[in-house]
Amino acid sequence: EIDNRFSFCALACLSLLGRLDAINVDSAIDFILKCMNFDGAFGCKPGSESHSAQVYCCVGSLAITGRLHHLNVDILGWWLSERQLPSGGLNGRPEKLPDVCYSWWVLSSLAIIGKLHWIKKEKLISFILACQDDETGGIADKPGDLVDPFHTLFGIAGISLLGDTTLKQVNPVYCMPEDVIQRLGLKVQMLN
Repeated sequence: EIDNRFSFCALACLSLLGRLDAINVDSAIDFILKCMNFDGAFGCKPGSESHSAQVYCCVGSLAITGRLHHLNVDILGWWLSERQLPSGGLNGRPEKLPDVCYSWWVLSSLAIIGKLHWIKKEKLISFILACQDDETGGIADKPGDLVDPFHTLFGIAGISLLGDTTLKQVNPVYCMPEDVIQRLGLKVQMLN
C-alpha cells in the first residue's frame, strides 16, 4: 500500500530517534509534494482527494524536514479553515459531517502554518465539550456517540492547541507534550 501516512510515521519516528540520516529525505519529500492538490491540500497518494488527515501527515513531514516553504499557506489555510461547520466542529473534507478527531488533524496543521487564528475557537471548544460523556469521561466523535481513547486524545489535544492553560501544551507536529519535545532537543519548522 502506498500512502503518505507511512511516510510521516517513518519521518516522525526517525526524527525522534535522531536518525533522519537513515533514509533519503529528499525522496520522501518529493513523494509528499506529489500528493499536493490544486486546493493546496493533500491526498493520501498522488491524485487522491484532499483530506485533512493527509494534510497533517504531509505538513508534519515538511515541518520535520524544514521544507514548509513548499506550501502556499494562504490557500492551504483557507482549505483547512473551510472545514469548520456551523456546529463549530470540523470535517475532514467537503460535504462530510464534523468529527472530534479533526480537531487534531485540522488544528495541528493550522498551528504549524501559523493560521490557527482562522478557526472560530469558542465554537470548536463547545463542539468538543458537547462530545464529552459527563458521567464516565472521555470524548466521542460526535455528541451522543460512545467515547473512545482515539477521540479523547484528539479532543484534548485540540483544546490544548486552542490555548487552554489547564492542559499541557501539545506539540502540533508530534502530538506529544511540548516540554517532552523541548527536553529531547527536537527542532521542527513552524511558521508564524
